[in-house]
Amino acid sequence: MASRSVDIGGTVRERAARELRDRILTGALPAGARIDLDAITEEFATSRTPVREALLELSFEGLVRVAPRSGITVLGISPADVMDSFTILGVLTGQAAAWSAERATDAELAHLRELADAVASHSGEDAIADANWRFHQQIHRTSHSPRLLTQIKQAARVVPTNFLRVFPEHEQNALHEHDQLLEALTDRDPIRARDIAERHVLDAGRSLTDWLRRNDPGAPVAE
Repeated sequence: MASRSVDIGGTVRERAARELRDRILTGALPAGARIDLDAITEEFATSRTPVREALLELSFEGLVRVAPRSGITVLGISPADVMDSFTILGVLTGQAAAWSAERATDAELAHLRELADAVASHSGEDAIADANWRFHQQIHRTSHSPRLLTQIKQAARVVPTNFLRVFPEHEQNALHEHDQLLEALTDRDPIRARDIAERHVLDAGRSLTDWLRRNDPGAPVAE
C-alpha cells in the first residue's frame, strides 16, 4: 500500500489518518503502543481537532482504542485479518477490472496507458507510490460503477500508501502486471483482466502478511 514522502492530497484529518494507518499496518506503530496526541499534532503542524477526528476514524476501523483516561492505544491488525482484507479487496478490484474491460472508452484506455507510463517513469523513486495510486484509482473509475467505487474505497484502506517503499522488490513485478492488465483491458477480455487484477492484490497481501509475521516487534510503548 514509516513516514510517507508522497502526498496524495486530502484534508489534514485525511492525511493524518492515512499516515497513522500506514504506520499501524506496517508495524511501525505496533499493537499496545501509545499515541501521543500532542506529538502527532505538532508533527502535522495543526490543531488538535483534525488529529482527534483522524484518531476517531481509526478507532471506528478497529485500529486504535480511544479512552478518556488511558489515552490512545494501538490495537493493530493481525496478519490473518490483513490477508482477509486483501482477499476482499482483490475480489472488488478484480470486478472493477472486468467491468473496465467491458465499459471503458477508448479515450479512457489511452489515459490509463499514460498513467502506467508515468508509474514506470518513476521507477526507483519515492514518487512511484503516488503514480501507482493514480493508475489503480483510474481503473476503478473506468468500471463506471459508483457502488463498486465506494466499496473499494473502504476496502483499500488496508493497503499502506507507502507499499512500494516498504516492498521495493514488488516494483518490477508490479510494472509487468500493469502491462498485462492494460493488454487485457485493450483486448476487452474481462476474465483475464479480473484474474490479473485480483492476483496483483493478493500477491501484495501475502507480502505484507509475511512481513508482519517476520517483524512482529511485540507491543512496546511508542512516544
